[in-house]
Amino acid sequence: MSAFPASRRWKGLVVISAEWLLPVYGPAELEELGAHVDFVGAPQTSASLRANLPLLRDVEVLFTGWGSPVMDEALLTAAPRLRAIFHAGGSIRYFTTEAFWVRGIVVTTAAGANAVAVVDYTLATILFSLRHGWYYERGAQRTGAFPVRRALALHAPPVVGLVSLGMVGSQVAERLRSFELTLLAYDPFVSEGAAAGRGISLVTLEALFSRSDVVSVHAPSLQETEGLITGAHLAAMKENATFINTARGAVVREAELVNVLARRGDLTAVLDVTAPEPPPPGSPLYDLANVILTPHIAATQGYECRRLSRCMIDEFQRWRHGEPLRFAVTRAESTHRA
Repeated sequence: MSAFPASRRWKGLVVISAEWLLPVYGPAELEELGAHVDFVGAPQTSASLRANLPLLRDVEVLFTGWGSPVMDEALLTAAPRLRAIFHAGGSIRYFTTEAFWVRGIVVTTAAGANAVAVVDYTLATILFSLRHGWYYERGAQRTGAFPVRRALALHAPPVVGLVSLGMVGSQVAERLRSFELTLLAYDPFVSEGAAAGRGISLVTLEALFSRSDVVSVHAPSLQETEGLITGAHLAAMKENATFINTARGAVVREAELVNVLARRGDLTAVLDVTAPEPPPPGSPLYDLANVILTPHIAATQGYECRRLSRCMIDEFQRWRHGEPLRFAVTRAESTHRA
């Protein structure tokens, strides 16, 4: 990648859902971009851009985020000079198309920066779960007294199982390495050697559920992963085990999950995502005593959102100076990333 002249200014546009504009692209971030980018108009939403496609005529760089428009033929035809997209969000799968990849447009994403919040949440939840914190909190609240203490294993470290070693799962595994525990993972795209080098044992999905004290799901939402976690997997979990899902609700067969949890009061499910989200009124998930239900709070929130645009500003600076991008995504990679 060759550098562009330092004085080169770029025609650009910000496109993001209205609700995410200020949290992600704050005044300081827009001002910094403005030092090198001439914005052709005010920030747009996907809908407003569709209604004003001529705005794209001279655009060379797009700064996007959640709610990015699908890069279909109509939009790409309207943007003949588009060279790069800097996506201050996670997955790019929902807006990239065959027509987009054929154009050879550079695309880079803040998925790594977006993962930080989920990793922090997951680490805290796993550690709390290993001490059966949810059982004690729920029991004390329900009965007005401390529940019977659950003994922790004496002769072997606890076992944590991770479903997928993608962007989030890999970072969770790295953070867990400093604790005394055994790490298992299920990921068909990771070799045993690569996993072993990170202190992880690759196992089947069935073995992961039956051996783990805590199972944490980090699988991407793909056609292949829909309904990946079944009632049989959950029913095979160890006594007093905890199931955590911060990925996507559709990865789990929810009706089967409810069935198992209703029968196995010793299990705990910490669900930060569901399908649909939120659960509909009357869902059993609201009533089960062993379900911890939260409204997608593991995701990037508040000032953390600026982390995403900062990441993409750094990528833009690398790109314009001809330096290797840290988070560029290829067509092949986009089919497997969360």
